[in-house]
Amino acid sequence: MRKSDRRDMGKVGRQGKRRKAGYWSSGRSSRNIWRYIIRRLLLLIPVLFGITFLSFAVIQLAGSDAVLQKADAAGLTLSQEVIEAQRAELGLDRPFLIQYLSWLGDFLRGDLGVSYVTGNDVFSTFVSRLPATLLLTGMAVLLTVAVSVPLGILAAVRQNRFTDYLIRVSSFIGNSLPNFLVAIILMYLFSIRFPVFPVVSDGAGLKSAVLPAVTLAIAMSSKYVRQVRAAVLDELGQEYVLGEKARGIRFSATLWKSVMRACLVTILTLLALSVGSLLGGTAVVETIFMWDGVGKLAADAIQMRDYPLIQAYVVWMAVIYVGINLVTDILYHILDPRIRLGGEEV
Repeated sequence: MRKSDRRDMGKVGRQGKRRKAGYWSSGRSSRNIWRYIIRRLLLLIPVLFGITFLSFAVIQLAGSDAVLQKADAAGLTLSQEVIEAQRAELGLDRPFLIQYLSWLGDFLRGDLGVSYVTGNDVFSTFVSRLPATLLLTGMAVLLTVAVSVPLGILAAVRQNRFTDYLIRVSSFIGNSLPNFLVAIILMYLFSIRFPVFPVVSDGAGLKSAVLPAVTLAIAMSSKYVRQVRAAVLDELGQEYVLGEKARGIRFSATLWKSVMRACLVTILTLLALSVGSLLGGTAVVETIFMWDGVGKLAADAIQMRDYPLIQAYVVWMAVIYVGINLVTDILYHILDPRIRLGGEEV
């Protein structure tokens, strides 16, 4: 057999081994992903316990309880005997650790207790506010993506030109305005000056959600425009962009098929942070517009020292952030297989 034939046969054999290794590598990759998911879910358990314990401790340090807050809100003056009786009924007279362990035992059985203020079931109350928060979150995220991504790309493509300067100055202004001021301006313009939208929410409808969603989107878009611009500029400076330009590939094709694909990880990270904070509710905006979401519920519960509702909100926030971070890490692998999870390539 000629030396060239042996060389060709060896090359074919090495290619077959590489294909086989790739196959088994793919199997190991799937196992690594599942191991990573299980590990992250197991880490959720001590995180939840730690957060709920700390929140209980902080509430106790506040120096007041639900009985006194409820009496003050109703303008009542209760005798010490009545106060003690109501505190005993709610279990507030027991030591802190006993109260926490009692709540934890009920929580592990799926019982979040009843509200100290209204007497309603905490789980039902919390779930009833979720649709409003989900609607507001969805609208705010869609508006943010629709504004920040195109403007960020345009600013990067038109770097150091008038368009770029205008977008950057606008983002600085939008980022410097607090949410409550933006909300007041929008209410004056579109509810009083031009009565297009209601001043306060009249339900969980789309029309009532427009102004609070725009308020949230302005702040997020102003912040994310600069992030998207920086990510696109970084990719435009890579060698593969120059290579595609040298091969005669249109810039628009390179921008949308290569550059934006590489920037998806950055955009996904920004969206994950936004969704996590929005699903937890935005107390200031929801309170201004009287939007009955999770944020307003949490703000009212904190003000009234409604411990069961506060604990439900704390658990909700912990689950949201751990869950969204987990989903984001998995999507990282789909968008960019070079990313390693837990030190192993997946």
